[in-house]
Amino acid sequence: MPGEGVLVDRVAVVTGASRGIGRVVARQLAQLGASVVVNYKTQAEAATRVVAEIVAAGGVAEAIAADVARAEAVDALFRQALARFGRCDILVNNAGIIRDNLLLRLEAADFDAVLETNLKGAFLCARAALKPMLRQRFGRIVNMSSVVGLHGNPGQTNYAAAKAGLIGLTRALAKEVGSRQITVNAVAPGFIETDITSHLGDASRTALLERIPLGRLGTADDVAGLVGFLCTPAAAYITGQVIAVDGGLIL
Repeated sequence: MPGEGVLVDRVAVVTGASRGIGRVVARQLAQLGASVVVNYKTQAEAATRVVAEIVAAGGVAEAIAADVARAEAVDALFRQALARFGRCDILVNNAGIIRDNLLLRLEAADFDAVLETNLKGAFLCARAALKPMLRQRFGRIVNMSSVVGLHGNPGQTNYAAAKAGLIGLTRALAKEVGSRQITVNAVAPGFIETDITSHLGDASRTALLERIPLGRLGTADDVAGLVGFLCTPAAAYITGQVIAVDGGLIL
């Protein structure tokens, strides 16, 4: 990983950054020197804590609320970000929700909600971010997909569809904007230590670990390290790629 300061003078917008992977990604980009917009939907207190952590470490950050599934909210998010920082160099589309159920029991509203936030939200944010990126002739867009989007998972047809859709969006957009020196890549985390996986029973955790060649669950830092790299000059010739951070799960 390049050293601190490699992203000085860059401005990053990280959606869904009040907790989990998004929080760690925001801190990673700030450590690399970027000024960070910590986007959140409802968790204002948690987002404020992330900003405080970044500032305490010598970084620059601001929390801005927006529901990425709503076009007008996304437009307002980027207007505020540009008013505050004057540019947008990096977008990490991390915001996401789950509404798991077997397909025959899955409500249409739950299917729509996951697609609206996880896929349409990325489209809306990318569209808004591209306006300044195209003027700058520079940009880095990282879409948070999932290994579920690569190989599916029972009970997550809506989530898998959204994450697979992000892969298609990534590859198509990379071709559209590459001539302007804007890269677009997707990161596909595997099983990461989160609030959800912390509730796994011993038997379930053991069975899961047996499927992972590296023998452990991933951490948010594992994911954030790759996201940070993709935003640095060292990754300037990487675009349209889907990179799994899964300990070898999908091998």
